[in-house]
Amino acid sequence: MPVHNILIVDDSKTELYFLSDLLTKHGFAVNTAENGEQALAMLAAVKPDLILMDVVMPGQNGFQLTRQITRDPAYSGIPVIMCTSKKLETDKVWAMRQGASDYVIKPVNATELLDKIRAIA
Repeated sequence: MPVHNILIVDDSKTELYFLSDLLTKHGFAVNTAENGEQALAMLAAVKPDLILMDVVMPGQNGFQLTRQITRDPAYSGIPVIMCTSKKLETDKVWAMRQGASDYVIKPVNATELLDKIRAIA
C-alpha cells in the first residue's frame, strides 16, 4: 500500500510544524490534528494512508486513540506510528499492544522516520 496522505496527531504546534514541513518536502500530503477529537473528525473526513501519533495529549492519550482506531473496522487497516518522547521499552511494548505498527522517539530523526514510513508502504 503506497503512503501518500499522512495524518499527524500531536498537541505541540512545534512538532506539527516540524513533521508537516519534513513530510511535505518529501512529497506527502499532510493533515494535522491536535487531540483525539480532531483526529477522529479528520479520519471521518479524509481517510489517511498512515497516522503519526503522539502519546501525551490532553483528553484521550495516544495509546487510547490508537486502540480505538485500530479496533474500528472502518480504520483498522490504517497503520499507526507512535511518535513520542516516551523512551521506555514498556511504552513501546504497550503501543504495539494497542495496535501501533512502529514507534519513533522524539526528537525525531528525519531519516529514521522516513525509513519507517517507506517500510510500511
